[in-house]
Amino acid sequence: MPDESTILRFRHRLEKHKLAEQILATVNDLLAAQGLLLKAGTAVDATLIAAPSSTKNKDKKRDPEMHPSQKGNECHFGMKAHIGVDADSGLVHTVTGTSGNVAEVVEGNSLLQGEETDAFSDAGYQGVHKRPDAKKDVTWYVAMRAGKRKELDKENNRVDALIDQMEKIKASIRDKVEHSFRVIKRQFGYVKVRYRGLKKNTLQLKTLFALSNLCMVRHQLLGAQA
Repeated sequence: MPDESTILRFRHRLEKHKLAEQILATVNDLLAAQGLLLKAGTAVDATLIAAPSSTKNKDKKRDPEMHPSQKGNECHFGMKAHIGVDADSGLVHTVTGTSGNVAEVVEGNSLLQGEETDAFSDAGYQGVHKRPDAKKDVTWYVAMRAGKRKELDKENNRVDALIDQMEKIKASIRDKVEHSFRVIKRQFGYVKVRYRGLKKNTLQLKTLFALSNLCMVRHQLLGAQA
């Protein structure tokens, strides 16, 4: 087992040489070569990663790059991990990290890998196609807001019933994003930031999502080697 100083030096090398991005890119290149990562569509989402809100530390203050975010009736302090995943396999191809108060729609277009024609998201990305960084060749399929969907008359209106069916299809594609979040949070136990600052934590997230990709397709990879 490597000691703390060895791990620290390794992390510094990852930062200095931007190896976290290379690790994710290399893993995805290998998966694409196996036909496991397609590039026709992308689903995007974000999750909150908690950070210590206490000021009982050496600096007597919170991490200035972490901020509170409101989710429902609850307030969370920390950062957001934004990911773009392959709409077919659910494998992560793009990762960005922001403070917790950055709206999901702000990062939406930066999560596209550049070759897709379709993008899927929840209702938090309303208006993403109108933003200055929107890609002309990408069609966004953003979920209808919950309140508006409840107003659909699915029993008596055939158009409303069709719209509701389309919402279910979009939701089934978006659900693939949750698989990667589940792996890093439940299997890897990553529910709180490990370092101060967005840069260090984002680099770790990129490494974790590279590992989650391998974890999610391990059976296919082992089967290909058999």
